[in-house]
This record gives sequence, structure tokens and C-alpha cells, in this order.
Amino acid sequence: MNRRRSRRAANGARHRADDSARSPAKGSDSRRTGQQPAHRGSGQLRLIGGEFRRRKLPIPDSPGLRPTPDRVRETLFNWLAFDIGGRRVLDLYAGTGALGLEALSRGAAMAAFVESVADVATMLEANIETLGAAGHVHRIDVERFLTGAPSPFDIVFLDPPFRQGLAALACQRLESQGWLAPEAMIYVETEHELDWQPPAHWQLHREIVAGDSHGRLFRRQLATD
Repeated sequence: MNRRRSRRAANGARHRADDSARSPAKGSDSRRTGQQPAHRGSGQLRLIGGEFRRRKLPIPDSPGLRPTPDRVRETLFNWLAFDIGGRRVLDLYAGTGALGLEALSRGAAMAAFVESVADVATMLEANIETLGAAGHVHRIDVERFLTGAPSPFDIVFLDPPFRQGLAALACQRLESQGWLAPEAMIYVETEHELDWQPPAHWQLHREIVAGDSHGRLFRRQLATD
């Protein structure tokens, strides 16, 4: 997502990713259009790969809202390169929708975006329409969404506001309420100092540190008899 309500420095736009991503030791129709949306924002989101590569989309002027940095997105989608095509994607705390839109650009079958802030959700809907992409915005807070009737997703992006204790609870509900496909991939981005335990069936696949954030990509692996 991309709502940062953390204690970042005033020049928080300067993100510095690690020189390398670390692996754990061992462990709608889909037509593309050239239209620009009628809604205007204060900044832009640039998609970096796939069908909509280099497309620039407006983002609203909303406190703490910014896309996941290009370098982090590029690293994440390099990790996911062979796991996106035809997949169902869920983008929680979607904000600009940078991660879900990037997944759609790279061949995901559909993406569900969960965003409760009205003006942010409105512009995200407009951007989805501009791209002619198979996305839908749920205007509801994540906690309520995850207590609703579940539908399993193959890839989940979870980037909640920092330092509000939201990540662990959302992960627990994703795992326990039926939102994940058997071998789902889950990307969780938190404040860098947060020490938390993922659900038991989640195996750390890759991780990256960038500025104030720590991104972790997990693969769900259910025990077999």
C-alpha cells in the first residue's frame, strides 16, 4: 500500500533499498485504453513493468500516501515473476494501488483492492478504469473486510500504516479465515524495527530493507500427510 503514517523524516521520499535482496539461510474488461482519468491528483504513480509499463497515473493529495518505491516494487516483482500470470491478487490497505496495479500489468487475472479513505478509493477506481484493468475497489476497512465471506487469493499484498499494530492481526485473519490459496504468496511490509511472528504455515522466501520499511515475501506451505 502505501499509506505511511510513521515517524519518517520530512524528506521521506528518499528511500534507499539494500544493495541486494536477501534469502533466508535455509531454510471490467482487460482492454488497454489511452484515456486519462478526469480526476486530478497532486502526484503520479509510474507502473514499471508489463502491459502498462511506463504508464503514469495520478495519485491524490492524502496525508502519508505514497507509492511503494520503484526499486522495491521492481525487486518484489522479480521475485514473483513466475507466480503472477493468471493469479488472483488481493491488495490490502491499497492506497495508490501500486502493487495490485503492477500485478495486473504483469498478467494477474484480477485484483481486489481494499481502501477505506474515500478520495483515495475514488482515484484508484478511476485509474483502474483508465487502464481497462480487471480490478475492483472495496470501500471498507481491512479489519471488516477480513471478517466477511472469504474467497481464496493466490497473492496478497499487505502494507498497513506503520506503528499501529495492524500487520500481525491481518496476517492471522488471512490465515485463519480462508483468504489464502494453499500455496499463496504473501508480501508484508512493516516498519523496520517490528519484531513479529508470521503464521506457522508461512515460510520466508525473500526479504528487503528500504529506509524505514522491511518487506518480507512469504510462501504458504501447508503440512502434508
